[in-house]
Amino acid sequence: MKKESSSPKKKRCAWSGTDPLYVAYHDEEWGVPLHDDRLLFEFLVLEGAQAGLSWSTVLRKRDAYRHAFDRFDPRKVARYDKRKIAVLLADAGIVRNRAKIESSIKNAKAFLDVQAEFGSFDAYQWRFVDGRPIQNRRRAVGDIPARTAESDAMSKDLKSRGFTFVGSTIIYAHMQAVGMVNDHVVDCFRHREVAKLGRG
Repeated sequence: MKKESSSPKKKRCAWSGTDPLYVAYHDEEWGVPLHDDRLLFEFLVLEGAQAGLSWSTVLRKRDAYRHAFDRFDPRKVARYDKRKIAVLLADAGIVRNRAKIESSIKNAKAFLDVQAEFGSFDAYQWRFVDGRPIQNRRRAVGDIPARTAESDAMSKDLKSRGFTFVGSTIIYAHMQAVGMVNDHVVDCFRHREVAKLGRG
């Protein structure tokens, strides 16, 4: 029996296409407000890995990433050494880019520092939208910006704390993914559903 969300009759954001993996991500995850630090770290790593690639490429590697990166436990990732980097560079299941791998380790250390200062990364991150998702009303995918004042501010602050691969465009994609903004177009069936979650 098919999930209701997989029905072709539903109006979706055009970018979701027809790939079942992409459609499921659009229907079940994109824009849903996240407050779990491990998941927030996962999206930070994956968004950084995506730089220069398509998100569908990274989604297909997500399970391999979870295995390779100890299910995105920032404490474990922060302790990765040269030997672990060599293992990761040999792992065909992930994006084998040394700069991105080294960035994930550096970011894990910075992530732990933020947790220590704010109590959680969640508490830190959501400050940039005053603790509640921004509810946009985009009429077309072309109306969605690549960056905003909020992503500029968060990107700048992350960089000041030692994070890398956190340019404003990457951070806006991260904000969209973890529900800090609702960028489903208004005629997408998920726009209203995600908006309700943001009010919860």
